[in-house]
Amino acid sequence: MPDLPALDVLLPADASARLLAPRSDEAELIALFADGPMTGVHVRANMVSTVDGAATGANRLSGSINGPADFRVFRVLRALADVVLVGAGTVRAERYTPLEVPAELRAARAALGRPDALELAVVTASGELPDSLLDTDRPPLVLTTASAPSLDALRARLGDDRVVVADGGTPGAVDPRTVITALADRGLVHVLAEGGPTLLAQLVDADLVDELCLTWSPQLVGGPAGRVTDLPTWFAPARALTLTHLLHADGVLLGRWQVARLGA
Repeated sequence: MPDLPALDVLLPADASARLLAPRSDEAELIALFADGPMTGVHVRANMVSTVDGAATGANRLSGSINGPADFRVFRVLRALADVVLVGAGTVRAERYTPLEVPAELRAARAALGRPDALELAVVTASGELPDSLLDTDRPPLVLTTASAPSLDALRARLGDDRVVVADGGTPGAVDPRTVITALADRGLVHVLAEGGPTLLAQLVDADLVDELCLTWSPQLVGGPAGRVTDLPTWFAPARALTLTHLLHADGVLLGRWQVARLGA
């Protein structure tokens, strides 16, 4: 584990703690991110961006633009989730494996009523996922389409309970509303969406995202990298955000925003 920095609380100005020193149990940071409207089904997104708006570095991976400050928040957000929701492209690019909550964060997780195991749920229209992820003792939940070429093979490999058909109005596409409903039906109501940008944009467009945690990395990378949301059309309307808190360490800014839901 890298050396973890203290986090300055820049906003809100009336925060009781102005500096969050790293602790093994991260009690203060967990309390900060557990605070707020998180009843019922709650979808929180966590993304990272450079100052010039790139969601990855030149290697096309988010790992090249994050660091120790982001890692502190990343671990806490996972500890607060029932399930991590990711698109298949991100799973392949970032080489996801079955998820584990660090031992030192499990007591706080249990105190908040979260299940012992942190689930991984993968959205894939094709049903194609790496063998290294499927051939484990804790394979992910797979949310796919009825037309996926690998559907029958996935069911035979993982079992019917781990494969969910989540079709929607667009033929051959996974419907984000069906995805969130399917997770909630399994008791997975605290959803942490870790991207990629296409999945996040689809969730926002479907009015499903309650909260965005966004880290700004102090880098300029140029190039053709996409933003943290990737959709060919504009959000209509644009989604208003309300800043809950803003943290800082070594030039890295970490914001937490509430997303205005159109149906609220």
